[in-house]
Amino acid sequence: MSHNLKITNSLTRQKEIFKPINPKAITMYACGPTVYDNPHVGNARTLIVFDTLFRVLKKIYAKVSYVRNITDIDDKIIEESKNKKKSISKITEDVTKVFHENCKSLNCLLPTKEPKATDHIDEMIKMTESLIKKNFAYEVKGHVYFSVSSFKDYGKLSNKDLDELKTGSRIEVSKLKKDPIDFVLWKPSDINDPGWDSPWGRGRPGWHLECSVMSEKYLGKHFDIHGGGLDLIFPHHENEIAQSCSNNSSERFSNYWVHNGFVTINKEKMSKSLGNIISISEAVNKYSGQVVRLALLSAHYSQPLDWNDRLLEDQKSTIEKWYQLYEDSNVEIPLDIIDALLDDLNTPGFIAKIHELYNSANKGDDKSKKLFNSACKLIGLFDLNKNEWESLKKTNTDISEELILKKIAARSSAKQNGDFKLADQIRDELLNKGIIIEDQKDKTTWKYK
Repeated sequence: MSHNLKITNSLTRQKEIFKPINPKAITMYACGPTVYDNPHVGNARTLIVFDTLFRVLKKIYAKVSYVRNITDIDDKIIEESKNKKKSISKITEDVTKVFHENCKSLNCLLPTKEPKATDHIDEMIKMTESLIKKNFAYEVKGHVYFSVSSFKDYGKLSNKDLDELKTGSRIEVSKLKKDPIDFVLWKPSDINDPGWDSPWGRGRPGWHLECSVMSEKYLGKHFDIHGGGLDLIFPHHENEIAQSCSNNSSERFSNYWVHNGFVTINKEKMSKSLGNIISISEAVNKYSGQVVRLALLSAHYSQPLDWNDRLLEDQKSTIEKWYQLYEDSNVEIPLDIIDALLDDLNTPGFIAKIHELYNSANKGDDKSKKLFNSACKLIGLFDLNKNEWESLKKTNTDISEELILKKIAARSSAKQNGDFKLADQIRDELLNKGIIIEDQKDKTTWKYK
C-alpha cells in the first residue's frame, strides 16, 4: 500500500497525489491574520488546519518551510484606529500579541517565517513598477490598478468568468478604473493615514499585492502549497495568481491550493459583520486550548463546522478520558496508522484511529498505549502533561473549595428537608462550574469534571 499524501486542490477541484517541486524542501504559504481585532474561532480553524498539515508534512519530509504572514496595513486597521481613537501601531501590536498567545494556547508550531506586510513595502513598490512596465497594470491619479483582462487565466481558481464578474458583487467601484473588475495594487493615502513614498506619490499597497510579494520573497516564484479560508478564493487568491503569474511570466504560482471550510454558529458563517463572533481567547478560557483544537479537528477541514456547546462538551469529555492514559512518551508512528491523515488530511478518520488505540491501550496493551500517546501528540494534543492538565482544570473552574463545601452542606440540608428540587439545582450549578458531586453511604464527595 502506498503512503502518498493526497490533497484536494481547489485549482483542479480534484483530490491529487501531492508531488513536491523538490522533495528535499517542501514549501507552503498560508494567509495569516489582518491584525485589526482579536482573532475568532473561525480564524483558529485555518490556523489549526495548516498547523496540522505542517505537522504531517514534517512527518514525511525532512525539510518543510511554512510561511504565514501578518497583514499589519489594511483599510480595516485604519478604520479600527479611527473608531477606537487608538494609534495604528498600538492596535496592530496589541492584536499581534493576542494572536501569538492564541497560537500558543492552541499548541500551534511556530511557522518557519512570519513576515509582516509593513516590512516589505519596497518589494511591493518594485513588483508594482514591474507590472506597469510589462503592461499588466496602469496608473491613474496616484492609484495603480491591475488590468484583469490582460491576464488570460483570470477566474480559473474561483471558476468565474469575466462577464459574470462584471455584473457580480465584491467589486470596488471607481470611475478611475478602465474596467470595473480591475483591482488596486497601490492607492494614495490621506495625510493622517499611514503611507510610504512611491513613484506614484505617497500611498499604501493593496491587500492582494502583499501576499504575492511575501510568498515570493521567502518561498520563490513557484512553490508547493498555498492555503487559507474558503472566503479567500475570490478575490484574494485569484488576484494573487494574476499578479504573480503575470509578473513572473509563469503558468504556475502555487501547485496546490488548499482551502478550509467556515465555522458556523447555528448554521451561519461566523463573521464580524454578523456579530456572532466567539474569540479564540474566550473559547480557550472556557474550554482549554486542547478541547478547542480537538473540536476544530473533529470535522473534515473542507466541510463547514458548526460551533456549539454540545460539540465542545463532547470533545472535553474525550480529552478527559484520553488523559487517563497519558504518558510522557513519543514513539515513531508507522505510516499505516496515519493513513487517514495522508488521505486529504482526514482528521475525523484519524481521531477514530486514536479511539481504537485508546481502547486497546485500555485493555493493557503497552504498545498501543505508546502509539496512542504519540498519535495524540502528532495532531497537537497532549501538549500539557497530566499534572499540568489537572491544574489547568482547577484554574478553569472559577469556584473555591470553601464555596464547594458550603454548597454541598446546603444541598444536604435541602435533602433532609425534602426539598429535592433545590438539591438538584445545587448539583447542576456545581456541574456547570466543572464540579461533579457523588453521594456515598454516609458522605458526599466532589471532584473536578
